Amino acid sequence: MLTLVRTNSQNADFMGLVKLLDAGLAVTDGEDHAFYNQFNKTDNIKYVTVAYENGQAVGCGAIKEFAPDIVEVKRMFVSEPHRGKGIAGRIIAELETWAAELGYTRCILETGIRQVEAVALYKKSGYSIIPNYGQYIGVENSLCFEKEL
Repeated sequence: MLTLVRTNSQNADFMGLVKLLDAGLAVTDGEDHAFYNQFNKTDNIKYVTVAYENGQAVGCGAIKEFAPDIVEVKRMFVSEPHRGKGIAGRIIAELETWAAELGYTRCILETGIRQVEAVALYKKSGYSIIPNYGQYIGVENSLCFEKEL
């Protein structure tokens, strides 16, 4: 049974999942990892969702304010043995619901072009590709997305 828990970045299970995420990204991003990693700090993220399957933390995601009406989706991850079960879709839907409850009207996010599964998830979840924003402007390996809530 899958349970989604709302928490914050101090959650030990979230921190453990982020370590796994970062290890995977270090391989996938290669030489670009240091650039992307500087924008993925988890200190003081107020809105985190952790997915538990039979009591085990298997996935996570977070949102943080980007602008007064916009949140940025961050740190989306599902551990390897639990992929393909729709968990990431459930996490992102929960984050969108939470963002709407908080009064935000739009979600944005960035992912790398090498993150094929992530790109597919975001498209399947109703996100549209937009011009790169903020620190990702001009970064060829970045894809940015948005979704109106």
